Amino acid sequence: MRPADRFPLVQCGISYPIQQIEGVSMAEFNFAVPILPGKTEAWRKAIEEMKGPRREDYKRSRKNLGIKREQVCLQMTPHGDMVVVHIEAKDPANVMPGMFAAATPFDVWFLETVLRGVHGIDPKGPPPPAPEVVLDFKG
Repeated sequence: MRPADRFPLVQCGISYPIQQIEGVSMAEFNFAVPILPGKTEAWRKAIEEMKGPRREDYKRSRKNLGIKREQVCLQMTPHGDMVVVHIEAKDPANVMPGMFAAATPFDVWFLETVLRGVHGIDPKGPPPPAPEVVLDFKG
């Protein structure tokens, strides 16, 4: 099974045209991930660590994954909090498999603290469903 088959949510980016960003071909993709009940403060703490003491490790991790830009937003809803992520990457099909591979101490921390601890994602479990692009306007 190819990584893109195992983690279809990253295929959403394939539907967007690949564009040149600073001379490098990039694709964009988006996805939303629920935060487990009672885990929003743990998520905020992890984000603060990635903006503070773990910043250089975070930047190195994203560079190793081929990510040019990652925007992470907190969306509060009456049904629970969600994280909405937008990524621009050279090879979007390998971003999530790369995160799940946990090759460095930062990657292991991110996998355990954020993906498992906050979102309840099991990298060995069934893949999350792919988002459906329903409207894509470019002016």
